Amino acid sequence: MLKLGLTGGIASGKSVVGEIFVKLGAHLIQADAVAHSLMQPGRAVYEEVVRHFGSEILSPDGSINRPRLAEAAFGTPGGAPPRIKELNEIVHPAVIDHENKWMQEISRSDPNAIAIVEAALILESGTASRFDHLIVVTCQPEQRVQRFARRLGISEDAARAEVARRMAAQIPDEEKSKLPTS
Repeated sequence: MLKLGLTGGIASGKSVVGEIFVKLGAHLIQADAVAHSLMQPGRAVYEEVVRHFGSEILSPDGSINRPRLAEAAFGTPGGAPPRIKELNEIVHPAVIDHENKWMQEISRSDPNAIAIVEAALILESGTASRFDHLIVVTCQPEQRVQRFARRLGISEDAARAEVARRMAAQIPDEEKSKLPTS
């Protein structure tokens, strides 16, 4: 089985590229979807995130309010310092374990498959060695801002600030695309 890591910065087009591969017959798992699933009430990751970040990140129904968690994790201008490393230390091991089990299952059921893990932080998390090759998706900075604004239904100015805040926790695209990927 061929194991591919599909990575790139926020709103770079990773999901679009992943969908193209799926249409060509590849299997795809998205780290963000796995993380969202693992952060549902009653799951161990949920409990640990709430323990570390407090009940103020919760919605009235008890689910994690993702914008509040993002604010706590990435910090606020002139406010709380970033705690993204702390969040990643809780979430990444569980997500990576889930992805590894998924790849093992794909390998058992379809030994000639192409299994793709879409994740923004493959290089940052030090897990690139799990893959035979990496695909790095990049785009122009303004495209990223426009995509993010459309995705969240926010202004381009708000999107620009949020993209900059989140990209500060990622290796720049220029560096990602220069790193050895196999």
